[in-house]
Amino acid sequence: MAANLDNVKLWSDAVDEFNAHVLPVVKMDFEQDGVADWPARREAWNNWTDFLCKNLEISDWQYENWSQPASCGE
Repeated sequence: MAANLDNVKLWSDAVDEFNAHVLPVVKMDFEQDGVADWPARREAWNNWTDFLCKNLEISDWQYENWSQPASCGE
């Protein structure tokens, strides 16, 4: 629960970090042809939020309820 966390990351902050640090790696690995790989982006977002939850940066509720960002094709 969020009450058990010292600080809780906002969805917008998680998206900003994802777009700045994770998405460039996805693009390099899966989008050499310049075509967006939506499944790879969505999987990366799911892995990112899983990491944040396990690292106690977001709550279980956030992990289970956050939507995909626009950069993942919503």
